[in-house]
Amino acid sequence: MGINKRVTSYWIPILISVCLAFGLFLGDALASKMRGNKSSDANSQKIQDIIHVLDNSYVDSINYNQLFETTISDMLHKLDPHSNYIPARDLKAINESIEGRFGGVGIRFFIIRDTVCITNVLTGSPAMKTGLKAGDKILAVNNEVFDKTITNKGVMSLLKGLENTDVQLTILREGKHIKKNVTRGSIPVESVVAAYMMTDKVGYIRIDQFSMSTSMEFLFAAKNLKREGLKKLIIDVRGNGGGLLTGATDIADAFLTAGTPIVETKGEHSPSYVYRATRNSELVDIEVAILINSNSASASEILAGALQDNDRGMIIGRRSFGKGLVQEDKLLRDGSNLRLTIARYYTPTGRCIQKPYSGDYQSYYEDQMDRYENGEMYKVDSTLFVDSLKFKTPKGKVVYGGGGIMPDIFIPYDTTASSWYFTELRYSSVFTTFAFDYVQGKRNKWRSPEAFNRSFKVTENILMSFVKFAESEYNIKRNARDLQTSKGLIAQKIKGEIARQIWVEQGFFQVSNTEDGDVKKALMFLD
Repeated sequence: MGINKRVTSYWIPILISVCLAFGLFLGDALASKMRGNKSSDANSQKIQDIIHVLDNSYVDSINYNQLFETTISDMLHKLDPHSNYIPARDLKAINESIEGRFGGVGIRFFIIRDTVCITNVLTGSPAMKTGLKAGDKILAVNNEVFDKTITNKGVMSLLKGLENTDVQLTILREGKHIKKNVTRGSIPVESVVAAYMMTDKVGYIRIDQFSMSTSMEFLFAAKNLKREGLKKLIIDVRGNGGGLLTGATDIADAFLTAGTPIVETKGEHSPSYVYRATRNSELVDIEVAILINSNSASASEILAGALQDNDRGMIIGRRSFGKGLVQEDKLLRDGSNLRLTIARYYTPTGRCIQKPYSGDYQSYYEDQMDRYENGEMYKVDSTLFVDSLKFKTPKGKVVYGGGGIMPDIFIPYDTTASSWYFTELRYSSVFTTFAFDYVQGKRNKWRSPEAFNRSFKVTENILMSFVKFAESEYNIKRNARDLQTSKGLIAQKIKGEIARQIWVEQGFFQVSNTEDGDVKKALMFLD
C-alpha cells in the first residue's frame, strides 16, 4: 500500500508537467505549421514521444480523449479567454442556440419531486396539436420510465430528435395514465422573450440572446408595438451574453440612418471591416434606452455601443462585461470545432470594449465578483475614466473605453431588501415548484398578464404558505429578521413566477418589471 502511494505521488507531478508541456508543444506545433516552419515536425515527434512514455509508464490508465480536449482548451485560453475547443458531441446544442431552432415536441418542463412536469406548451407546436397540456406529468419516453436520477439534459436528449420522427410519451393527468404519440417538428428558440407597452408611448423589449432569428423577432415585435402607439423604447439586454454578431448589427441598423457606422472589426489576419447601417428604418425616430449590467456581453455591447456612440440611445445600468473579441468557427475533420478569435471589435468612436486579459482564465471571470467586492456595483468607479481612453461622439458626448460599455446613467446594485434567507430561496427551485403547484386549476382564471398584474396580490396567507413550503420541501429555515427585510422581494418573486407558469417569459417580465428598479429608472428617463 505504501509503495502504491509513493508511486502515485511520484507520477502525478510528472503527468501535470507532461500535460502542460503537451499544450505548449501542441501550440508551438500549430503555430509553426501555420508559418510553414520545419520545426513543427520536431514538435510533433515530441508529442508522440510523450504519449509513448505515458502509455508505457504511467501508474493508471489514461483517458486520452479527455486529456487531449482539456489540453487544447487550456492552450487556447493562454491566447485569449474566448477562443475555445468544442467537442463534436457538444456542437449540436451550441448550433441550435445560434440557429434559433431545433427538432422537438414544443414543451417547457421542470423536474419537480423527481417528476418531469410540463409547465408550458408552445402555441402551434406538435405537443399542442397532440393535446398535451400544462400541468401534465411525463412518466416515460418511448417506454423508458424516468427514475430519481433523471436530469434536464437527459429529458431533452429523449425529447429532441429529427423533424418528422415520432416519440411516444406516457402522461399522468388527473390520476390517469395516457399514451401520446408526438411527431417532432421544428421548434423555435425565441430570443425576444417579452415585448409590450408599458405606457401609452413607452414600449419594452427583452432580448435574451442573439441568434439568426433575433433581428427578425425584434423588428416584428417593434412593428406590433408601433401599432399600439410606440414612441419610446426600452431595450433590455441585462444578462444577455451575446451570440451572433449580425443579430446585433441588424437591430442597430433599424435605429440608424443609412451609412452610419455600427461596429468595426480588425485583426492580424482579418482585414478591417466596418458594418454600416444600410437603410433608413421606420425606427429612426424612436427614442431608445438600453438596460445593461455586468453580464451583458459581446453582441449586447455591440448594440449598446453603436447606439451610444451615434448619440442614438441612452445606456442605463452598470458597466457591461467587456467582451470585444470576434470568434469564427473552424470545423475540424472529426466533427469537433475550433472557435477561434480572429478580430477585435471597435465601436464607432474607436473604443475597444475588450477588458484586459493577463492570461489567467480564472481571474478573468472572477472580475465579476471583484466588482462587488471593490464597490463598483454600488457607486461609479472614477478610476475607470482614464484620459487616454476618452472618446467623443458626434454630438460631443464623452464616452470611455478600457473594458465594457460605461452607462450614461449609472444605477447602483440595490441590496437594501436582500438577505441571506432570500438568497438561499432564490438559488433553490422553491419559487418555481411553489408556483407550479399554485396554478393547478387556476391557469384560466386570468385573461392576460395585465389582468393578473392588476388583480393578483401575494397576501400574507400566500406568503406564509410559501415560507412553510420552503421549510418542508427544501429545508430552508425561516429567519424572522431576514423574512421581514425581504418580504417585498419574496412576494414579488412569487408573483413573477406564477405569471411565468401561465404566460412564460412575457408574463414574468410584464409582472416583475413593475417593481424592477432599473426598468423604473429607464421609464422615468423616457417618460
